[in-house]
Amino acid sequence: MVNVALFVLLKAKPGKEAEVESFLQGGLQLVTQEPATIAWFAIRMGPSTFGIFDAFADDTGRQAHLAGRVAAALLQKAPDLFAEPPKIDKLDVIAAKLPGAKAATSE
Repeated sequence: MVNVALFVLLKAKPGKEAEVESFLQGGLQLVTQEPATIAWFAIRMGPSTFGIFDAFADDTGRQAHLAGRVAAALLQKAPDLFAEPPKIDKLDVIAAKLPGAKAATSE
């Protein structure tokens, strides 16, 4: 069951949009090695605005992800790729539907 999530807002530096997209695509390989990461999405929200949304069963899994290889790579690349530091929001999931699972709420 999904109970917590992260949303990371990323604003690419001018001319770095393709590099950000490639970096995010490469992140998929790293995150597949994280058993506590239930869902992970790299998204493009506009010409230079990107995001990452990922979901976890509990805060232990979320903290493991924040201490993992994707987060480390993101922070290492941030000064070169992003116009401002990544904005990381911790979220509580109040309802979710995942493939192969019943829809669930946090009640």
